[in-house]
Amino acid sequence: MSANDRIKNQPWSGRFSEPATELTQRFTASVAFDRRLAEFDVEASAAHARMLHATGIIGKSDLAAIEKGLGQVRGEIRDGRFEWSAAHEDVHFNIERRLTEIAGEPGKRLHTARSRNDQVATDVRLYLRAAIDQALGHIKALQRALLDLAEEHAETVMPGYTHLQVAQPVTFGHHLLAYFEMLARDAQRLADCRKRVNRLPLGAAALAGTSFPIDRLMVAKELGFEGVCENSIDAVSDRDFAIEFCGCAALAMMHLSRFCEELILWMNPRFGFVTLADRFCTGSSIMPQKKNPDVAELIRGKTGRVNGHLVALLTVMKAQPLAYNRDNQEDKEPLFDTVDTLTMSLAVFGEMLPGIEVDRNAMASAARQGHPTATDLAEYLVRKGVAFREAHEAVAQAVRYAESRGCGLADLKVSELQRFSPAIGKDALAVLTLEGSLKSRTHIGGTAPVRVKAAIAKARKLIA
Repeated sequence: MSANDRIKNQPWSGRFSEPATELTQRFTASVAFDRRLAEFDVEASAAHARMLHATGIIGKSDLAAIEKGLGQVRGEIRDGRFEWSAAHEDVHFNIERRLTEIAGEPGKRLHTARSRNDQVATDVRLYLRAAIDQALGHIKALQRALLDLAEEHAETVMPGYTHLQVAQPVTFGHHLLAYFEMLARDAQRLADCRKRVNRLPLGAAALAGTSFPIDRLMVAKELGFEGVCENSIDAVSDRDFAIEFCGCAALAMMHLSRFCEELILWMNPRFGFVTLADRFCTGSSIMPQKKNPDVAELIRGKTGRVNGHLVALLTVMKAQPLAYNRDNQEDKEPLFDTVDTLTMSLAVFGEMLPGIEVDRNAMASAARQGHPTATDLAEYLVRKGVAFREAHEAVAQAVRYAESRGCGLADLKVSELQRFSPAIGKDALAVLTLEGSLKSRTHIGGTAPVRVKAAIAKARKLIA
């Protein structure tokens, strides 16, 4: 192919006297990764063509040829027969080239009243809207799995930690519900983000709009957008929606990572609280006894990857003047990988949860260590009329005494406890038990089994 032929092969060829070098083509091409936008590009192009016809910009025969050609293009893409070429830069030029081969002259009219700038912004928003819907589905499935496990362990006692030190007894079901709340916030953030994603840029053209009598609201309605981007310059240059999604994804991954960290710790024999199903673990090439929680570790590791994508997108956008710049091509790979990572992590976590086996005895044994009911004794004294700070001091001294005796606070006799406060009576022994501690916390958000079961029932209604 001659140099002139290579120039003419590009939609913008009229301005240039020489073709891009092979290295430049490889460097600037995005079709290797933006081809995942293909279905959305076809969908948006069809809606654009119908609007062009409705407003009298193209004729009926042109529309028919374009729609038929786009249908064939979609079929070739779905069947894997579409021939992608880096020489045509991106998904948009590749589809337009093929459409023109099929439809002829009408295919050349499709790009009337639009630019790649508003075209790509529209395609990405359509893609991301679908990705958010998929992620929300995975979050709901994961929440259901959490509630099932929490219901099974609404009365299973375990140590609650602060500073990774035993603090107070809680139920495992209550602990799991904390992650339900995190996921609920993740779902709310994604749903709210979706509202800002769901605005139509198409019609902004390159940056200033178009002189053609287009109907942007018609296209918005047909593509399911809730409205249009109101400013043409902002419409083509904005990537806030992508950054916001990556921020939502980073928070969701952080929540999964925290849970994974706990599963990894709990699976360690020093804890021995849980066992993960074999299908979510791997072994060692040298140590026959090993059972490694690889899925949990990978989710924990991939969280850093998503965090990095968020910073990358912020950095891409931080110094761009208005309006569109080619820098924006760099938004797609971080965004696409964030979508893939979040979606797969949510899905595999949802599958992993039902396979968790809990050692109730190990949890209960650990909950008895570290004087977990000390706060209950202090609150007991307050109910007896002792000021909280005095009660706190008395119980702290009792803990020191128990440690010097090599026993737990609950193992001391009433006569021994009375050394530290004469207000302590025989009824204090009831508050020092794990069961007594749990049952006393019946307020909203408390860890009492009856409250946990009520919270589970409420949560099921929320995600029904």
